[in-house]
Amino acid sequence: MPIEIREVTTKRELKQFVLFGIRLYSNHPYAAPPLLMDDMTVLSKEKNPSFSVCEARYFMAFKGDKMVGRVAGIINHRANERWNYHHARFGWLDMIDDVEVTRALLDAVEKWAKEKKMTAIHGPVGFTDLDREGMLVYGFDRPGTMATNYNFPYYPEHLAALGYQKDIDWKEYNIQIPSIFPEKHFRIAKIVKDKHQLEAKHFRSSKALEKQYGKKIFDLLNTCYNELYSYSPLSDDQIQFYIKLYLTLVRLNFISVIVNKNDEVIAFGFSLPSLTKALQKAKGRLFPFGFIHLLKALYLKNDVVDLYLMAVRPDYQIKGASALLFAELIPEYARSGIVYAESNPELETNQKISTLWESFDSLHVKTRRAFIKEL
Repeated sequence: MPIEIREVTTKRELKQFVLFGIRLYSNHPYAAPPLLMDDMTVLSKEKNPSFSVCEARYFMAFKGDKMVGRVAGIINHRANERWNYHHARFGWLDMIDDVEVTRALLDAVEKWAKEKKMTAIHGPVGFTDLDREGMLVYGFDRPGTMATNYNFPYYPEHLAALGYQKDIDWKEYNIQIPSIFPEKHFRIAKIVKDKHQLEAKHFRSSKALEKQYGKKIFDLLNTCYNELYSYSPLSDDQIQFYIKLYLTLVRLNFISVIVNKNDEVIAFGFSLPSLTKALQKAKGRLFPFGFIHLLKALYLKNDVVDLYLMAVRPDYQIKGASALLFAELIPEYARSGIVYAESNPELETNQKISTLWESFDSLHVKTRRAFIKEL
């Protein structure tokens, strides 16, 4: 049966585009499907401020009346300027196990990229570094997280067959949470805190967190992530957008904000009890019952925590500020019954973050890859 590529042009088609990825992994034991409303917002030109520096086109593949694949083509002009290249991106790539479907989808993005005078295409990446990125190439038997893609093993096989090569990898770790945090770590944290006049902030509401430190937190991420793969600095509008995405659904005792004497955020850790099982039950829908599953995962018994964002300002990294983050968070995890943590994807070249886990019993469990192809 011939493959037909259709471009998304209406809101109804965009919903069909998003739902395909959710339904492809329906009842899969390891996939954590996104919420429909979240992806609809991120992919909307009217709602996502990233479109001030990005352009995108979305393509769907059909065999007859049956949808069999999808992909987003993205050009982030700010990132291209930042890194002095002319690259297009692909993201939201999902398809059945048919390499010709994958070929047709990527051909559509490649053709558009060439029309835009791009010289290469890479992905999976989103509009910014805070969108889901990377294709799973190792760890297919491990549960995903809310912040990451899950994909079948045939995905990277298709990419390799179509001439795509490795650009860079991210690694993820399973980190055992000690039931008793060693006293020496508390002593180290206190020494660091007193010597550098640091303070750990605590909050009674997500609104207080957002109002007092939301902007400062993302300014810190801009500083710390500036040299990471394909990163482009977030604008004030983008920061406000991601504040709503990240700081609305929170568990306050799983967040650590460290400030100096000038009330500058110099370290930040954002984590959540695992929402994977709750997202599987929600099946992409927050209503009528999806939010109940999410709330139960947040506040009832849960033995896994997902580490979403962590950053320490460069001039405080050698001063041991990370010790203060751990001294704040690890005891909270233990009191809440957390047995292990899932790290967020960490670039294989980012030695500063990977060395943080050397003090813990940790295991490399997943690898994600960005692929690239010259045009």
